[in-house]
Amino acid sequence: MKKFLDLISEEMMNAFEAAGYDRKLGKVGLSNRPDLCEYQCNGAMAGAKLYKKAPVMIAKDVAQKCEDSKVFLSVEAVSPGFLNMKVREDFTADYLNQMRKEPKFGLCTPKEPDHIIVDYGGPNVAKPLHVGHLRSAIIGESIKRIARYAGHEVLGDIHLGDWGLQMGLIITELQERQPELVYFDENYKGEYPKDAPFTISELEEIYPAASAKSKEDAEYKDRAMEATFKLQSGVPGYRALWDHIMKVSVADLKKNYENLNVEFELWKGESDVHDLIPGMVDYLKKEGYAYISDGALVVDVKEETDTREIPPCMILKSDGASLYNTTDLATIMDRMKTHHPDRLIYLTDKRQDLYFEQVFRCAKKTKLVEPETELLHIGFGTMNGKDGKPFKTREGGVMRLELLIQEINDEMYRKITDNRQVDEEEARRTAKVVALSAIKYGDLSNQASKDYIFDIDKFTSFEGDTGPYILYTIVRIKSILNRIKEQDGQNENALQDKTYIRCAGSEAEKALMLEIAGFQAAMETAYKETAPHKICAYIYGLANAFNRFYHETKIVTEENPEKKAGWVALLVLTRDILETCIDVLGFSAPERM
Repeated sequence: MKKFLDLISEEMMNAFEAAGYDRKLGKVGLSNRPDLCEYQCNGAMAGAKLYKKAPVMIAKDVAQKCEDSKVFLSVEAVSPGFLNMKVREDFTADYLNQMRKEPKFGLCTPKEPDHIIVDYGGPNVAKPLHVGHLRSAIIGESIKRIARYAGHEVLGDIHLGDWGLQMGLIITELQERQPELVYFDENYKGEYPKDAPFTISELEEIYPAASAKSKEDAEYKDRAMEATFKLQSGVPGYRALWDHIMKVSVADLKKNYENLNVEFELWKGESDVHDLIPGMVDYLKKEGYAYISDGALVVDVKEETDTREIPPCMILKSDGASLYNTTDLATIMDRMKTHHPDRLIYLTDKRQDLYFEQVFRCAKKTKLVEPETELLHIGFGTMNGKDGKPFKTREGGVMRLELLIQEINDEMYRKITDNRQVDEEEARRTAKVVALSAIKYGDLSNQASKDYIFDIDKFTSFEGDTGPYILYTIVRIKSILNRIKEQDGQNENALQDKTYIRCAGSEAEKALMLEIAGFQAAMETAYKETAPHKICAYIYGLANAFNRFYHETKIVTEENPEKKAGWVALLVLTRDILETCIDVLGFSAPERM
């Protein structure tokens, strides 16, 4: 199904061509003066130099060709040469009725979908998730859902930090505390215990304690590095302990990500490519891509067109140890072999822009990916407190993610139960759903690359550009439809069988219909630009348009059955599109609030 704006542009292009001008001049855009018109075209301004004619004269010629248009209600030539237009109500209603019948409301999906892997999450095991993990999880999940809705095949990968020095630190600290554990007996030949010798709470305390010791005690750090080497070399007891660490940590991570409605199809980590690194290093040396510089193995990634210094991509340190670069390149190589993706999308803090530029250039230069494979890094800004600094607890520490979520759940529960009697269990459930919308919409409504202020009072408000406001609008529509169903004694399917959207009878109704008609364009743009904030902007406009229509229209008490039926169809379409949009943003709406 063609986009609404494309159909309008086609009609204007036909008018330019009929008037004797280049049809390419007829591209139409949304009006920047909605008080004057709905859409506008500036093609006559561009055509003035081409045809050596006053732009207003060109505009008048074109406007005259639109007089019998089945698309335009009015087209006005305005000095110095703008074309201001309004579309016909019946054209708009027909378009919306077609949207109702089409899969995905008429969104065009590709015949040959892309295969995409989104790399987001990136937590280290054995450490609790904190607010710094929030943005990658929320933005990554939404980008995955948007791409999937656009018709592509998408896998999300958590990419765990599960193989570095932190593992050696944990194992060393465990040995300090429980030296009698069988895992440390090199002569032990039996089976290792099935249950871990620690809980998640103990594990989360062990790592920071070990990390602090290693910074003060060089001998302790040496032992941790030796433990890391033994683990990576396959010492059975150390591998068995690593298995315990992974099982306990992953179970906890899954619980926390589930609270954010975030799912990973792949639970891969750095450990999964450890055994691939030697072969990859041999390949880079053999093909002449890698060379020794100051003892380290590097690949040059600088290009002639660079206007700034791009350092070489380091593959191995001078002591032969691998780095994040090494692991990420081996992961790319593994993903290409296993999944053959067309696009690889990475979500991290924007301060890693240079790092990913080096890694991506290296992957391209060394032919670890196909020439046409797209490698995209989406660098996001920081989530700050009201003081403009990175979000902290009241005590100044980094806040645990589960505590932040609980704090917002409690605030939403307080607002839902304030001054009214509500069943506590239902209120808690509703608060959890609305709180998630507050967190996710509060983040996603900002352009990913920008820093933003995490303001709990603002984000949990039921007014303004917030998640709770969007949900309140959806719940309002559901409430209206339920009242009409009760009035008529029919279920929704029976109601819809008799309905179709009719021509708008007011400015507010038409404005709502025009907002709905922009759905495909909003979804397409959000996918192409990997920009969830475009969907937030779209549904905020749609919610505002609906609420204006609602306040100006007596829907439930309307006595004309045909008019009322048309409004039912319009409300159902509005609800369904809003719920589709919040689903790709990663949250849902309750039935009541």
